Amino acid sequence: MYVLVSVLIMIASILLILIVLVQNSKGGGLASNFSASNQVMGVRKTADFLEKATWTLAVSLLVFSLVASMTIPRGEVEEKSKIEQQVNNAVDPTQMPQFPTSVPTEEGTQESTEDGE
Repeated sequence: MYVLVSVLIMIASILLILIVLVQNSKGGGLASNFSASNQVMGVRKTADFLEKATWTLAVSLLVFSLVASMTIPRGEVEEKSKIEQQVNNAVDPTQMPQFPTSVPTEEGTQESTEDGE
């Protein structure tokens, strides 16, 4: 799906470039070549067509870009960087050390506990 949308973006981009290059900034361009009055598409109709084509291609390029961002293939297994793994596995220097302590029992032997009581 992503490849199809990418190809559509490329086609729309090339067509948009060609349409913009055909236009003249002062209303001439391709429309100025049709100066005869008996043409099917007159000067005004050609300019209207080029303007509508420009807007249509610009909007389609925007829509295709949004669709492409939604269909980007994402890896199912996210690998963490080695630096991130080191940060997550680092020992906190502010943490109190957990030394085993011994608690005397009634029989005179000592029992070791982990929680420090």
